[in-house]
Amino acid sequence: MGNVQPWFILAMCVAGGITSIPMHMQYISTRGQTPPLSFEKTVMTGLAPDGGLLLPESIPDVSGALSQWRELPYTALAEQVMSRFFDMTPELQALISPSYATFRSPEVAPVVSWAGEPLHIMELFHGPTLAFKDVALQWLGNLFEHILEKHDSHLNIVGATSGDTGSAAIHGVRGKPRINIFIMHPKGRTSPVQELQMTTVLDENVFNLAIEGTFDDCQAIVKDMLADAQLHRRYSLGAVNSINWARVLAQVVYYFYGVFRVQERTAAATVDVTVPTGNFGDIFAGYVAMRMGLPIRRLVLAANDNNILERFFTTGEYRRGTVRPTLSPSMDIQIASNFERYLYYRSGCDAQKTAALMSEFAAGGSIRLDGGDPAFAAGSAGRDETLEAIRWMKQRFDYIPDPHTAVGIHVARQRLDPAIPMLCLATAHPAKFPDAIRQALGDVRPAHPLIDALEGLPVRCETLSAAAAEVRRYVIEHAQAGNR
Repeated sequence: MGNVQPWFILAMCVAGGITSIPMHMQYISTRGQTPPLSFEKTVMTGLAPDGGLLLPESIPDVSGALSQWRELPYTALAEQVMSRFFDMTPELQALISPSYATFRSPEVAPVVSWAGEPLHIMELFHGPTLAFKDVALQWLGNLFEHILEKHDSHLNIVGATSGDTGSAAIHGVRGKPRINIFIMHPKGRTSPVQELQMTTVLDENVFNLAIEGTFDDCQAIVKDMLADAQLHRRYSLGAVNSINWARVLAQVVYYFYGVFRVQERTAAATVDVTVPTGNFGDIFAGYVAMRMGLPIRRLVLAANDNNILERFFTTGEYRRGTVRPTLSPSMDIQIASNFERYLYYRSGCDAQKTAALMSEFAAGGSIRLDGGDPAFAAGSAGRDETLEAIRWMKQRFDYIPDPHTAVGIHVARQRLDPAIPMLCLATAHPAKFPDAIRQALGDVRPAHPLIDALEGLPVRCETLSAAAAEVRRYVIEHAQAGNR
């Protein structure tokens, strides 16, 4: 375990993962070589100095509070859930309301249901960039700004995106004077709308970088920069990818909200949840909610043709493959960053074992774990299944999902249990992916005024190779030296 980790972490894992809320929550690394950090330090650090990911030292048991939380509006629920993980309650209250004031649904994450149907859809795309990433990144942008003002500091964010994270992160921090943001996307591998949502933002603190490679190349460059202690310290580097714990924490909230809505409509004691995922961050947030006591029976992981995670949960082998372009580009990933957090719990909270497994994966491109996890099921959808799921939803419910959500719907239909309602996460608005919708439905074109407004706008973007040294030079030339 290592001497920096509290003794009760092991007890938590052996007993099943639930502890009561500590007075002052500290954060530890999955690799065990970083001393415990405060919440603020965790937010501003992003990746742990030892190369691991940061996690709370314990997961609070909130099962006794669920009955009081069920009727809370989204923002009040967010305060309750997030306050269990850090003691900034007055500041938290001041940050949450403005973070969700720009959402076009007063519920933030409304649940769509149909009478007599076991399938329910939670819409997470009502924020400014029409993707689920807004739920976390509007909050994270305000949190960054608050901490920086408090300490009179500056931050240079480096991030990688397969499509939606970049635009959501940019819109979360654009125009903030203490923050510069450098977002890398794989050139030509995002949807045209996703690219426009990033490159049409011309604020001076925003730098869009088209990388001649894959998302995994972009993500590796980000991790390389964040792992350089001298560079990290000199330029106050920060992370907005889901390696940042604060982003995962904000996503935990909507699992509570969605499960509560399904339960009140069905009187079900427990709910299954299907999550289309590529980087394992969204579904890991659901795993945290489950460990907190939320009555989720099973998390159903939905992958596209880049199905490294499905293969792991069905065979026990986590093996890197070649990224294949699909209709759901935000899931075109072969190395899932947040998998390391899950691996830590799966390894019995043994940081040494987790570090050894990650080293083995880095060296050979694969690892294997024995035994399964009843908390998870998994499936995948190829191109034809994705298009068929879009057509099925339109014909049966007159509802059009985006291709990522369609992947989830296909897998959810294979895993439906008549006795247990299924909540499927809708991760983006279909107007962001008109080509996929056209392939499924012909002349049908879902529109949205935010998307229509992008046409004809000027853009700004730099194209760089996938060489880490070239990207590093660019960031150093344009970054403001930090002082935190």
